[in-house]
Amino acid sequence: MAAYLYPISLAALSGLMVVLERFFPWRPEQKQLRPKLWSDVIYLVFNGHFLGLLLAGLASTWILPHVDRWLAVEGMTDSVYRNAAMDWPLWAQIIVALLVLDFIQWCVHNLLHRVPFLWELHKTHHSVKDDEMDWIVAFRFSWLEVVVYKSILYLPMVFFGFRWEALMFHAIFGTLIGHLNHANLNLGHGPWRYILNSPRMHIWHHDYAGTAKTTVNYGIIFSSWDWIFGTAKMPPDPPAQLGFAGVETFPDSFFSQEAWPLEKLWPRMQSKLVWSLVGALVLAAAWYLREPRGDPPETPMLGEVSAASQPHHTCPS
Repeated sequence: MAAYLYPISLAALSGLMVVLERFFPWRPEQKQLRPKLWSDVIYLVFNGHFLGLLLAGLASTWILPHVDRWLAVEGMTDSVYRNAAMDWPLWAQIIVALLVLDFIQWCVHNLLHRVPFLWELHKTHHSVKDDEMDWIVAFRFSWLEVVVYKSILYLPMVFFGFRWEALMFHAIFGTLIGHLNHANLNLGHGPWRYILNSPRMHIWHHDYAGTAKTTVNYGIIFSSWDWIFGTAKMPPDPPAQLGFAGVETFPDSFFSQEAWPLEKLWPRMQSKLVWSLVGALVLAAAWYLREPRGDPPETPMLGEVSAASQPHHTCPS
């Protein structure tokens, strides 16, 4: 049952958001059944479960064996795989995992906006246009962006060696806050705005006018990092326009966005169908390569946790 905890939680939280947006919309004129919603549904299913399996499989098959052999040769295995939090009580692991991982994600999020080639990967998430900002776009992000996050998170993850329960709590709580951040809900009042991210705050992160120097509100779960480091902005009203300069010509569906930024290598090819096929082929190839041929799959149904946690650590079935 534990292996199904994240998918069940994702479905339950998504259903809750649908109900809340239906009865308590911040922007009543925004429709729930909007164009391209089908694309975001695919993102929700793929990024919410299958991407975790894909990345965990690719890492375990093609990358980590080489990294582990190199660490062993250099005598660094025990230093890297320290499992420093192994003997901590679960409540302490949950708190430290929330704070440490979220701060690292805040730093990575900054880099995604400030480093040009990383911004190209992050554009998919910022392709949210006017009348599209709702809970489900929290899962509209490129698989390449997740590779960046997980690559940077890997060392602190294996250093602490958090129990799967702590990682699962982080994944579920992060999904709740992520859903709420993007939801069409008027939340973010009172002293909690200095601790947790909210729709009123995060919508300004998607301001069309934002640049590498002026974008604000990078927080994932906690808004505290933005208030501490001076990147917080929370006016009473939403920005005039959402997206980014050039979003009008950016690919607008799941498969074509999964091929981005390959399109920049062949700018003359403008066919959405062709790039959708390229995106589908890229994902199919990655799925095929995720495990050694002939070996049975061993990765549990953990979605986000599978991609984030040390592949050696599995959730009890």
